Amino acid sequence: MSRRVRIASVNVNGIRAAVRKGMIEWLDQADVDVMALQEVRATLDELHTALPGWQIVNDEALAKGRAGVAVASRLPSVAVRRVLGPDDLDAPDRADWAGRWIEADFDIDGEALTVVSAYVHTGEADTPKQDAKWAFLDAMEARLPQLQARSPLALVMGDLNVGHRELDIRNWKGNVKKSGFLPRERAYFDRMLGASGETVQAVDGTTGIGLGWVDVGRRFHGDVEGPYSWWSMRGRAFDNDTGWRIDYHLASPALSERVTDYRIFRASAWDTRFSDHAPVVADYTIGA
Repeated sequence: MSRRVRIASVNVNGIRAAVRKGMIEWLDQADVDVMALQEVRATLDELHTALPGWQIVNDEALAKGRAGVAVASRLPSVAVRRVLGPDDLDAPDRADWAGRWIEADFDIDGEALTVVSAYVHTGEADTPKQDAKWAFLDAMEARLPQLQARSPLALVMGDLNVGHRELDIRNWKGNVKKSGFLPRERAYFDRMLGASGETVQAVDGTTGIGLGWVDVGRRFHGDVEGPYSWWSMRGRAFDNDTGWRIDYHLASPALSERVTDYRIFRASAWDTRFSDHAPVVADYTIGA
């Protein structure tokens, strides 16, 4: 019998700091079943200490205190994969990919679900940092069809560090030449979210084939500004809601039909946040 599964994506900006600032209190109220966590900056032992009672799988960054992704759940995963793209972590373009992608499979009442926690590079236009981001986005785009073929109910979540449309950034005009809103970055999302198998005219002028994945937040809210999921710590960005929507639930076509609710948990005030990102939470109906 199918049931509601509440799934959250949270860039915690350091799990230990997030817990000190009230993340556990939020979890006590949110009633989440599965969480994709990014920028945890912690070992597996530290994650277990921070989130007692949760089943946790993780992928640590090679550099201590950097990046790090995890999937925490109320039920154990049945399989875990940690490699995106070529498996040679010693390759120059893979040196900082660790801690940025993890896939976890679950059996929920007889139905298979794959959950991915992804932390795409921030990037910096016209620098090697952006080259690493291009390579990661290439690998991510190539992986999505494989995920869908392997598990029709698949969900890629996380801080993807790209605002897809002008609606996703309050000050989009001031960011068109900056990483996070470059036309080439947005074109990846045009293809990933384009109608499956159809030719897509991307925002950067290129064409490609749509993969059919669904931006759950945009489908749920429609063509409105935001709602945003990240605000700079500088100035009064949070108070003025000068934000970016860069935290996503990207659902496979089959899973996108199972969404019953979606919400960004924006804090009531800037000093009550446990991270500079807000949790992004959706409910899915899953189970044979």
